[in-house]
Amino acid sequence: MARKPPPPPVCLALQGGGSHGAFQWGVLDRLLEAEALDFRAVTCASAGAMNAAALITGLEAGGFDGARTALDKLWREINLSGGRNVFGDSSIWSATFSPAWMKDTPLWRSAESLAMSMSPYQFNPFNLNPLRRVLDTVVDFEAVRASDIQLFVATTAVKQGRVRLFDNAELSVDVLLASACLPHLFQAVEIEGEPYWDGGYLANPPLWPLFYASTPDDILLLPLNPFRRDETPRDADVIMDRLNEIVFNAPLVAELRAVAFVQDLIEAGRLNQTGDDGYRKLRMHAIEADTHLSDLPLRSKFDTEWTFLNRLKHKGRAAADAWLTDCLAHVGKTPSIDLKARFL
Repeated sequence: MARKPPPPPVCLALQGGGSHGAFQWGVLDRLLEAEALDFRAVTCASAGAMNAAALITGLEAGGFDGARTALDKLWREINLSGGRNVFGDSSIWSATFSPAWMKDTPLWRSAESLAMSMSPYQFNPFNLNPLRRVLDTVVDFEAVRASDIQLFVATTAVKQGRVRLFDNAELSVDVLLASACLPHLFQAVEIEGEPYWDGGYLANPPLWPLFYASTPDDILLLPLNPFRRDETPRDADVIMDRLNEIVFNAPLVAELRAVAFVQDLIEAGRLNQTGDDGYRKLRMHAIEADTHLSDLPLRSKFDTEWTFLNRLKHKGRAAADAWLTDCLAHVGKTPSIDLKARFL
């Protein structure tokens, strides 16, 4: 019997997006089930960083099946640790007592605005974060630090106003908490005396580490924020939702435009591809969330009820299943997404 060929090596790029990260859980679960790809590097931010840490923990412990188990455990622990609030619902005090229909009322919006006007240094003076217990329970930090799978976690350095990347050797629970720290909901996470906020503000996720490291030429992007909307938002809450999507997608779109530009120059023979300072031809792929998550409001990113998380997981599995059918054959050969048509 002929041996099954090894899966092609790829890099993963995992965007952040609160509890919508459960969509990535589903995508990764299906890819792991198919044993279709060999993940050699992961660049990530926020919820994507938590998925990355769980993924590498599981791969090191038990291969593809171990990774599926670790991701399942991550999202179950997220649910058990906070119901709707583990990602920092600005109306944390009322989520338990308020039915879903109330969140569309003017009264709710007024209360939410009032809550958003308060600092986490005021309403959470003890700096409690339920994600700390989740990550300590799920992630084997020693295994991730020792892993051959390269990891790049984005954070925002508050004082310097720039991206700070942490790699495997630097990984800790504080790094993951910093990467997911929304400053109007959580106090800045201090690492060696420096405060950090959510990495998604400036790199969501960062792609450039993959350009310079010895990583595969295929990059699979798993975004969570819809890039496109069919209608102009007119209601105040919908306007804010769309603004949030645009802001958190902006760093990624800028990098994708740069990638497309460099690839064009390589194709035209205007950039060197040899030597240590040479440029590489990259093959971009994506399992986009637009059609699966575009009907969800911003506040759903704080909802970690088990039925909701599983619904997102099933959507992610369906998206990955379609990608395996339509695009897997491109890996190692050609890009499966046209960056120029999509982002230029």
